[in-house]
Amino acid sequence: MKNFIRSLNLRKKILQSFLLSLSTLIISISIFVLPAQATGVFDLPVIKAQDSIWVVDQSNTLSLTNENRLTTILENLTQNTDYVARMVIIRRLDYGETMDNFADQLFTKWFDHSDQQENQLLLVMDTLTNQTAIRLGEKVKSILTEDTVNSIMSETIAYPLKEGKYNQALLDGSDRIVAILSGKEDPGPPQIKEIKVEGTFTTAEETDDQNATIWVVGFLIVATIVPMLTYWLYVK
Repeated sequence: MKNFIRSLNLRKKILQSFLLSLSTLIISISIFVLPAQATGVFDLPVIKAQDSIWVVDQSNTLSLTNENRLTTILENLTQNTDYVARMVIIRRLDYGETMDNFADQLFTKWFDHSDQQENQLLLVMDTLTNQTAIRLGEKVKSILTEDTVNSIMSETIAYPLKEGKYNQALLDGSDRIVAILSGKEDPGPPQIKEIKVEGTFTTAEETDDQNATIWVVGFLIVATIVPMLTYWLYVK
């Protein structure tokens, strides 16, 4: 009878140890594997036309140096011209949301009157899908033609994005936008040299996935070994 009770207690302890390990595994997966929280318009700070905020990096993509550089470039544009350009970087859109609709909503939310919108330029980037959108006030449209905007988005910004170079994409885009709005000659898109080299690097997205996989495998091992080790120690 005593042996039977001891056996039941042993099974109970092993089950408790297994459940504890399993709970730890589930919590770890939720932290390291689930995608980053989506960003909606109301998750961003409220900015008014007169505010001195030029860059909103919700995704923590920009390096501090490049964020400060972008801020300086865009601030100087406002000080030297009648135009205001702002850039917003997010990690992921809400499910079912489109980049164009997001940009429309944000532009209207920040500048809710036509007289506030006319000299504004808003560039939005989603780093998960590499999508971008730009919104212009009527006064800016008279300087930045539709063809020029398409060139900036599809060539100047899009090419660095293909390699995950978000900092370069935004800096190159800002240089071209600021030059045109400052009355200078359009420098045009960068010269792209097609060099076919088999890539041996991993993108930031792949690195995140690899790190998450390592964590998951580690916790799976722990969840398997801990109950077995507990039983072995008890028997010994």
